[in-house]
Amino acid sequence: MCGIAGLLYKNPAGSGPLGEQMLKMLDVLGSRGVDGTGVALYGTPQPDALIFRVWLGGARPPEEQAAAALARVRALAPVRDASVTHDYLRVVIEHGGDPDPLVRALRGGERGLEVFSLGHSMEIVKQEGPARVLRERYCVSTFVGSHGIGHTRLATESRVDVEHCHPYWARPFPDIAVVHNGQLTNYYKQRRIFEMKGWQFQTGGDSELIALYLAHRMQAGASLEQAMRDSVRELDGTFNYIVSTAAGIGFARDMFATKPLVFAETAEHVAIATEERAITQVFGSAPAVYEPPAREVRVWPR
Repeated sequence: MCGIAGLLYKNPAGSGPLGEQMLKMLDVLGSRGVDGTGVALYGTPQPDALIFRVWLGGARPPEEQAAAALARVRALAPVRDASVTHDYLRVVIEHGGDPDPLVRALRGGERGLEVFSLGHSMEIVKQEGPARVLRERYCVSTFVGSHGIGHTRLATESRVDVEHCHPYWARPFPDIAVVHNGQLTNYYKQRRIFEMKGWQFQTGGDSELIALYLAHRMQAGASLEQAMRDSVRELDGTFNYIVSTAAGIGFARDMFATKPLVFAETAEHVAIATEERAITQVFGSAPAVYEPPAREVRVWPR
């Protein structure tokens, strides 16, 4: 069931009320599931720093977890900014090298403390419940940015918790995230292949595999579009997904096209959603809306 959405402002120098527009789309798509809602939003890039979103889900009060995590990471790199909103820590760290030591320091082996995203411009916020949780608890509606993706979840085979909510960050690669509607029938086979190569999975959700698959292909030299075309050929099942990077967004459909997906494009915007009414919620009198065919892959760069 699930609902997926994406929005991009096409002007390379432009941005807009991204957070509020994404939440309007997810408000509508909430009828497809409210087990969880999440967004990956892209703001002003910080080339010399990394932005981390850390979920403070441990037993101690969030402020104590955040203070301990910041103390560990300050031993490795300067912290430019840090703030706690409810059970999330947002921290900006001056760093230009391998981010993995910073991820390990932030987590610190503390149960329930998890890094949900890192990037020069990407920030992921997700939680159990409907879109209003992101609006009321985390002030996502105030986010100004260039593009983003979102998801409303109806849990099927994996747990109902914040870690299994979408979007999935393509750990450990900065600024790559995926939202997915459907099921991968060769998930366990593909997961074993990646684990034998040394890749680590953080959840039991098949959507995480898509994010890692694309990042792995791009690390090997493929463009985003080519990696997506490979995924349609190699990942079995019935699915649609939207992927976002710092450079733009795109979608892919499987060879059966049984899961709903539509998109609209104007001179200023691209909008993608599971249902047309999510697009009209943002644009009012919507432009022409199209349903892509089976195996379709489209990418819009910034």
